[in-house]
Amino acid sequence: MANQLLMPKATAVWLVDNTGLTFDQIARFCALHPLEVKAIADEEAAQGIKGLDPVTTGQLSREEIEKGEADPNHVLKLSDPKVRVPQAKRKGPRYTPVSKRQDRPNAILWLVRYHPELKDAQISRLVGTTKNTIEQVRNRTHWNSANLQPVDPVALGLCSQIDLDMEVQKAAKNRPAEPETEAGDTLLPAAQTESMPVFQSGDTHTPAPASDEDEIDADAVFAKLNALKKDDEGKAE
Repeated sequence: MANQLLMPKATAVWLVDNTGLTFDQIARFCALHPLEVKAIADEEAAQGIKGLDPVTTGQLSREEIEKGEADPNHVLKLSDPKVRVPQAKRKGPRYTPVSKRQDRPNAILWLVRYHPELKDAQISRLVGTTKNTIEQVRNRTHWNSANLQPVDPVALGLCSQIDLDMEVQKAAKNRPAEPETEAGDTLLPAAQTESMPVFQSGDTHTPAPASDEDEIDADAVFAKLNALKKDDEGKAE
């Protein structure tokens, strides 16, 4: 099993601050991307990480550093460690390729638009970004906001569908339950309200029928009553 560098980002911070090695040399030795090393040098990444001296930890000799400073093409060799560290299994790649990093803002825009319940920490875990970038995309203050388009991070290869589903489920569990509407407080369907009679203020009687066809024929009613009365008299006799 190949030797494994302990705390590569902390080692990169120390090498950037204390040596004249090139970004490519440090990136290759620490298994990082050259742009990540450049971001560390520009104080755009690894802020708050204390540098780790690889010489004192026995992972790099002073002679190797001097050779690298003298020859930019020299590849630094990792010293045999005093303690063997088992290789850790990683769920994903060590870093996001440069070709996909430019798609992060598009993925962030998709997440904040279609999954607003996700917290910034969850979005950061999914696409490997910072809370500052998330806020810039959400508030439309990102330098490239005019050209951003929401794109599914799964389609971009920034995270798996399983990871996305897990974060969405976590956010759904933490969402406060909506209060239930009490019975009788809901509005009636429009089909029912349209057929209900309209009462004016001060009305004390039932409103008139809506059409002429529904008006009562008084003569016909009295004729039926007279006929019923004659039938009752005939039965009584």
